[in-house]
Amino acid sequence: MRIGRRLESLVISDIRAMSRKCDAVGGINLGQGICDLPTPPPVADGARNAITANRVVYTAPEGILPLRQAIARKVERLYGLTYDPASEVVVTSGATGGFAAACLALFDPADEVILFEPYYGYHLNTVLTFGLSPVLVPTKPPAWSFDRDALRNAVTDKTRAIVVCTPSNPSGKVFTNEELDFIATLAEERDLIVITDEIYEHILFGDKRHVPLATRGRARERTVTLSGFSKTFAITGWRLGYLTAPAELARRITVTHDLLYVCAPTPLQHAMIPGLEMSDAYYREMTASYTTKRGILCDALADAGLTPYVPDGAYYVLADIRKLQSGGASTSRAAADLLLEKTRVASVPGSSFYRDPVGETLSRFCFAKDEDVLVEAAKRLRSL
Repeated sequence: MRIGRRLESLVISDIRAMSRKCDAVGGINLGQGICDLPTPPPVADGARNAITANRVVYTAPEGILPLRQAIARKVERLYGLTYDPASEVVVTSGATGGFAAACLALFDPADEVILFEPYYGYHLNTVLTFGLSPVLVPTKPPAWSFDRDALRNAVTDKTRAIVVCTPSNPSGKVFTNEELDFIATLAEERDLIVITDEIYEHILFGDKRHVPLATRGRARERTVTLSGFSKTFAITGWRLGYLTAPAELARRITVTHDLLYVCAPTPLQHAMIPGLEMSDAYYREMTASYTTKRGILCDALADAGLTPYVPDGAYYVLADIRKLQSGGASTSRAAADLLLEKTRVASVPGSSFYRDPVGETLSRFCFAKDEDVLVEAAKRLRSL
């Protein structure tokens, strides 16, 4: 039987693989960003009401208009950006679905796309899946800053886009205004599209504030901004995201989103309208909760000798796992396996986010867990 070879090198992600290993031993999964926290009642009730009202048929591929209107209001209220809900807002099957639709719609095979390293693995593999060429620009801890000359030199005649993830998965980096301005200026100079993944926009720590790249200079006219509801409302399995973009880009992305997914889940779209109407108190409470959980995990990692790079945003921590490697685990995957064996706590090997060998010295931990579960995980980590 002949099977196509174009994607034969792709395998299930280490994120998924570690979740399966964790389930097999009944461990605590701090690997995958599952976010198994309670769904806010207005969101859960909105879904139930939509199902009861039989709002279950196909929607337009760009999503229901009332939700797109609510998204446009939110973006304008928070960031001062105005988007036409009829032509510049697209509801997608998750932010990853939005990214896939954008890559298929906007780029041709062999086009180069710049990613910052460490990268989100689904970004890299989506780029590869559509026959695009990833070009990696490293960011360096502890601030995860990038060399501006390295970014400028990464742009060639084949480059079509720069991908930015802020707050970042997996490093928790929040791009500064100066960094965003440099990217915006470079994109304009070299006629590039910028795709920004901002799904962790509401999960920030200390004095950090989320600044969309589309607000910088004239970046709006060439920026596709991805976000979603999974992380903010703890509904990762609902697969509901959205994007904002100039009308022509949004139109093309809508066509490919229709091809790939037909539409985002109908009753869940209706559920997000009351979700977007929740008060600012919800976001303040979420930030306070994640700040506490960040401290629980980072303190435990430090006590265990797995030095954490404390994040400024999102709900992940990259930690130095060379202590485990001194015990014979020569790779980050082997170290993550050893940690799971010793503590029944799962993490994700750093090689999932790097091509650079430095990834072999790191592992990613997620603190989007119930606090009691996280406290138990911290106790297990300290047993090292």
